[in-house]
Amino acid sequence: MKAAIITFPGSNCDRDLADAFAKAGAEVVRVWHKDTVLPSGVDVIGVPGGFSYGDYLRCGAIASRSPIGQAVVDFAARGGYVIGICNGFQVLTEMGLLPGALMRNASLKFVCKPVTLKVATTDSAFTAPYAKGAEVVFPVAHHDGNYTIDAEGLKALQGEDRVAFRYAQNPNGSVDDIAGVLSANRRVLGMMPHPERAVDPTQGGTDGAALFRALSGMLAQA
Repeated sequence: MKAAIITFPGSNCDRDLADAFAKAGAEVVRVWHKDTVLPSGVDVIGVPGGFSYGDYLRCGAIASRSPIGQAVVDFAARGGYVIGICNGFQVLTEMGLLPGALMRNASLKFVCKPVTLKVATTDSAFTAPYAKGAEVVFPVAHHDGNYTIDAEGLKALQGEDRVAFRYAQNPNGSVDDIAGVLSANRRVLGMMPHPERAVDPTQGGTDGAALFRALSGMLAQA
């Protein structure tokens, strides 16, 4: 499997994400925001956390319109797999690849701590290795992680089983305790918690490793 990791000015989790994919056996290529095309043979794109473009305008708004942005949108439209984490989730909503928006935390404070999530669906390449309802622990580190969507959109997510993860104890005010959502074709995942920071015992836990191993294994066989 070949994973392309996008780096924007202000990204600070791109190396973590690259390492997580590499530990899972993927070939990792780094892509700069000013590139206009993806490397050949890419199977999955990782959009990392951080503060792209200083979070000016709205978190992820400028990154979504960067030179590489259209290549990401086109890749997803062709059925490619994309995972956006934290700021990456914000970028994917700004690109229109995922519904909803990430607003300021209800507490108006930056939240940085390990949180417990419940796996809401196993019907995706990202969540398949977990049991439905299982609890996993990933770190969060965000100021604008309050997932918001209108009532019709929320009903669609719930009815189509597209909520990937929910918070066991909501740290930011997200509607329906949502921590991550899937696209309609289930090949794009956006989530605020950081599974790439939970792939090695030295990080305090390895609950995130299964996500990257399963995705790597599935795409390697495709």
